[in-house]
Amino acid sequence: MKRHSFEPARLIAGLTALTIGTGYGLDAVGLWQAPGLWLFLALPVGLILSGITAAVRATTRRNTPHPDPPPLPHT
Repeated sequence: MKRHSFEPARLIAGLTALTIGTGYGLDAVGLWQAPGLWLFLALPVGLILSGITAAVRATTRRNTPHPDPPPLPHT
């Protein structure tokens, strides 16, 4: 399996979507009375936090070149 670099902005966006989906799901089942305004405002707040995180990571990431892949064997 190919390894991917850690991207905290995607983590924040995914956790935001998961939280909103869980909140609306629990409200639909009747286990929790979701405050509509709070869940509605959670999406832009999560996306703004994700964008800020992506911008900070882009400015602080080192500009190291990726190593060349190993040569393919000749058949």
